[in-house]
Amino acid sequence: MLEFGLFFTLNFVIFDVYPIITNIIASMNRIKEILAQKGVKQKWLAEQLEKSYNVVNGYVQNRKQPRLETLYKIAEILEVNPKELLIEPETKNENN
Repeated sequence: MLEFGLFFTLNFVIFDVYPIITNIIASMNRIKEILAQKGVKQKWLAEQLEKSYNVVNGYVQNRKQPRLETLYKIAEILEVNPKELLIEPETKNENN
């Protein structure tokens, strides 16, 4: 019985909660949007961060999230408030 309960719990987590978690993660950063606004290429950002293009591309595509220190460094390089990399500007939120 314990095995069935564990199996059911794992199935619940994997099939019911996973899509919610991936949605949250997928919208965690706005690096791609900020790069486009600034007219900056991922390759340039990778060079500035001294990271590979593949790592930066992972951040931009939201496949992985940068560490907090890296996020602050990205904000400094792009000359934006670190919060702008994480959430939509208030003007967009007010219109929606």
